[in-house]
Amino acid sequence: MKRRVRQYSLLMGACVLLFAASAPVYFLFGTGWAVAMCVVASVLPPVAMTLGNLADPDDPGDRDARYGSNADPQDHGGEEGPTPH
Repeated sequence: MKRRVRQYSLLMGACVLLFAASAPVYFLFGTGWAVAMCVVASVLPPVAMTLGNLADPDDPGDRDARYGSNADPQDHGGEEGPTPH
């Protein structure tokens, strides 16, 4: 769980940093660089969300995956989502 939170936080921090730094870059280097920074920053949130929702295969306590080695053994499939505990 910590790995997922760390990856999500780092990517979202980079996103905020790129958006905030695009204003000074606009005045120093021009419109092209600022727009490029904003484009990169707009791609980061979906990437951060995807990485934040991947289960960690090395963490046995990370059991929110429906399939694979970390799948909850109590979840016998058929219904949407894991069974309540």
